[in-house]
Amino acid sequence: MNICLVGHGMMGEIHTAALRGADCVLQTLVGRRAEPTAAFAAAQGYKRWTLSLDDALADPEIDIVILANPSELHADTALASLGRGKHTLVEIPLAMTLEDAERVVAAAELAERTLGVVHPARMQPEMRALHERVENGDEFVRHVGGRFFIHRLQNVGASGYQRSWTDNLLWHHTAHLVDFGLWMLGESVRDVSGFMSQPDPLTGIPMEVVLSAETEGGQSLVCSGSYYGRERIFELLVITDQNSYRLDCFNGILTFGTGEQIAAPWEENCARVTQDFLAAVRQKSTPAISGSSVLAAKQVLQVIQTKWDHRYGIRGLPGRPLHEV
Repeated sequence: MNICLVGHGMMGEIHTAALRGADCVLQTLVGRRAEPTAAFAAAQGYKRWTLSLDDALADPEIDIVILANPSELHADTALASLGRGKHTLVEIPLAMTLEDAERVVAAAELAERTLGVVHPARMQPEMRALHERVENGDEFVRHVGGRFFIHRLQNVGASGYQRSWTDNLLWHHTAHLVDFGLWMLGESVRDVSGFMSQPDPLTGIPMEVVLSAETEGGQSLVCSGSYYGRERIFELLVITDQNSYRLDCFNGILTFGTGEQIAAPWEENCARVTQDFLAAVRQKSTPAISGSSVLAAKQVLQVIQTKWDHRYGIRGLPGRPLHEV
């Protein structure tokens, strides 16, 4: 299978490393600026590079497109890729509105192409083992919590690279927490509450999010996050009727009620998503994180976004242009 990768930041590096061990061809790299795109393609072994997504998608040899470009472009570029008949793997978030996410899922179904989304928390081996125990009825989840705190007043990503785009706390980082929580709880949502802060005068974006959800079965999900955090925290908490499990995603530590253990690194989870997606395309099966499976989380996020829109007015923001609202 021939691969087209769109974007060559930190996630582009992780996807490329995962692809190198798979039975596929690094066919085309799509970037924004010629010099760094050419350098990445040469260093990583891509056969060609281009600054034009249309040019890449027009290549009939391309089987799979992996989108690791700016978040606000995911929906439009996924629609373009699926429209050209390519199997498509999209970095989180699939889209920045529920409506756009539903459009992408519908386009994949119409094109009869595989659509996957990179939600690494669902591929964490320790959490997958817990999820299996829950599905088998060995444990019952009572509560899931998630926290994400980083200090991001400047437009610099996790790798230290100065970005050309702005991140979004609700649709990106909080999406990790909400999607994991709903996956682990395994119940439909009855009620959602919460809020986003008003745009920060320096960054121009909301910098804090708090939300809670109640399932039809009476379980709870509580998530919070801030780009003002001086301490870097990315953790997932699951409380069952048997034990508690707190995963420190940044440091790779899983703490139980009675001790702790080293957990699989986050980068390996991202690679597992890539490898699982390739296997699903080959086998004509559903990937572990399909496009349709993330819509439940999008519904919860849209509730918070709609509340914010009513309070502050529908507006374009850095990283979330008006056409995405």
